[in-house]
Amino acid sequence: MGLKTKYQYTYFIYPFVVKENKYSKYILKMLKNKEVSLKIFEKETDLKIYQYFLPKVSEFMFSSFSFTKNKIKKLEELPEDTKAALLSEYPCVVFDYNLKKDPQGKVQENSIFFKIPKMEIICFNTGICFLVMKTNIDGKYEFGDVLNFNYKFKNIPKGDMTLGGNNIHLQTDVFSDMSRLNEFISNITGSKVETLKLDIDTQRFLTYSYICIDKGSWGEQSNFENIEQNYIKFSEFQRFDNIKMLNKDENSSIEKWKYAKISVNKDGVSLFASDEDMNNYTILPHDFEGVYLYTYILNLYKKIYLKKIEKEFRKGAHLKKACKKFIEFTKKLWVQEVTDDEVGTWINQKLMKVLEIDRLYSEIKNQYDVLYKNMKIELNFKIMLGLIILLICTISMQIFSFIKYFKYY
Repeated sequence: MGLKTKYQYTYFIYPFVVKENKYSKYILKMLKNKEVSLKIFEKETDLKIYQYFLPKVSEFMFSSFSFTKNKIKKLEELPEDTKAALLSEYPCVVFDYNLKKDPQGKVQENSIFFKIPKMEIICFNTGICFLVMKTNIDGKYEFGDVLNFNYKFKNIPKGDMTLGGNNIHLQTDVFSDMSRLNEFISNITGSKVETLKLDIDTQRFLTYSYICIDKGSWGEQSNFENIEQNYIKFSEFQRFDNIKMLNKDENSSIEKWKYAKISVNKDGVSLFASDEDMNNYTILPHDFEGVYLYTYILNLYKKIYLKKIEKEFRKGAHLKKACKKFIEFTKKLWVQEVTDDEVGTWINQKLMKVLEIDRLYSEIKNQYDVLYKNMKIELNFKIMLGLIILLICTISMQIFSFIKYFKYY
């Protein structure tokens, strides 16, 4: 008998980069789109996020927490171009995208029907953005359906509409044809030129997935070892029929989670839980798609922005500008603690390690130290040269005065 599932959702994340000098125009494009609305974070409605992130990071990602009702009203009344210019000055802005339904019947055999109940576009004023889509499989589904859905959907940007050797199709009430999804993504993200410059994979989504299974499969009466291979397939976003040897994650357990395991890898993040613990289908799924999802986005941003700074260092042009960006990044993000939440801290550290953010920062810092030393030597040389020139001028003037004096007498 297969695993019985209670609840699931998967977020698919698509990073893209807008040229910095065109960022304000991109924000204007979002504001002009009738399906898009600016997301305002408020303490009353987003209390968990407000309490989870420490002040400096919260100010960086969720500036709208500081907006008063009067400020929000004035912002809404501004002309769109003025509003875009103002919003582009904030470190991060978030937009909700309200997808129109394009109904289709569930007529195709071997189809997995799904919904897209939520979509966000998260934009940082460095031009680094993320398209984030939440999906739910509709109706009755098996654990294998979740694996196959995640595997197939993450590869949609490739334009590959097949699933290995299986004739499995995806259907949704948003797009009458799944090929239209790529057109939709292109319309939002625009040109891939800046994205490809930073070696960002444009052929796959990053995957962020949650599933809660029945306690009959994992609980007090059933050992985790019996379903461990299924967990590994889920955490590696593999097809259900994958029979190759899969890597076992030895560091997926958080002490306070007895019946939940989280996995972090280069392709995404997954949370595998059992309803043996009531928290796993009440509180945990909301935290996972709330504060922990934004923790993931923040770390993805750090990695991409560091790659961007590294590229500027390597190009050799505008080195002073690149150094300034690195110093600002260090002050505003690197030295700041993200959260004092125990689980959140564990997840943040895990993300930093797996995404190799620490290594990337150290490499750039080494480049910065060398550049700073050379710039200091160059500055000292210029100062010394200036002093020598000044001394020569002073002596010349004194000699000139001396000669003029003797001529007079």
